[in-house]
Amino acid sequence: MQNMTGKTVLITGASRGIGADTARAFASAGANVALLARSAPAIETLAQEIGAQAIAIPCDVSDYGAVEGAVQRTVDTFGTLDVLIGNAGVIEPIAHLSEADPEAWGQVIDINLKGVFYGMRAALPVMLAAGKGTILTISSGAAHGPVEAWSHYCASKAAAAMLTACVHKENGAAGIRAMGLSPGTVATQMQREIKASGINPVSQLDWSDHIPADWPARALLWMCSRDADAFVGQELSLRDPDLRTRLGLT
Repeated sequence: MQNMTGKTVLITGASRGIGADTARAFASAGANVALLARSAPAIETLAQEIGAQAIAIPCDVSDYGAVEGAVQRTVDTFGTLDVLIGNAGVIEPIAHLSEADPEAWGQVIDINLKGVFYGMRAALPVMLAAGKGTILTISSGAAHGPVEAWSHYCASKAAAAMLTACVHKENGAAGIRAMGLSPGTVATQMQREIKASGINPVSQLDWSDHIPADWPARALLWMCSRDADAFVGQELSLRDPDLRTRLGLT
């Protein structure tokens, strides 16, 4: 396991699913973890489970001031910010373009896209001052191909993937390692919402088709290692059998 002792990791969307399992994985590797989510009780419970190396910071990632404050609190508490994981994301309300509520559509963009940018914008000055840092963004196959009734999700994920590429383009030479991870379909609450919609082929998948949330968590931990340096600036996919084999995910 990658040794993260003395490192500090900030995770958005840490209240459940990939975010919560990622917090557990990094904490087990010795890292300090800052848990961000709108659900204060959930992240407080998780922080209590992890112990003194975790801090719960209620935060709406669509509010830049809140994100900036969360980054500052993280640095004030642990002294560093070494890894940013942009995981917060929503998919509801699922709807065809012709019927989508404009305000609700925009709120998804605010969380899935602006939330990723806000995290980067708040974390980068801290990391650049330190001369190093890792920025990992949870992407999706939906970033690279249209899915029926997911226009908001596809558009936001595609834009977030490009943001991650921009971070690499602008800051790679300054010691910032930026990568994306497309986990595939994961057994989380989001997949329950997708299944309930019944609209597209993804909603028809059997629950056994989804990978467990600790798989992307383990992949994210590995992406912080020197073994992953060859992939900096790229998006990795957990659908890739070679990557799964490399990480022992079977």
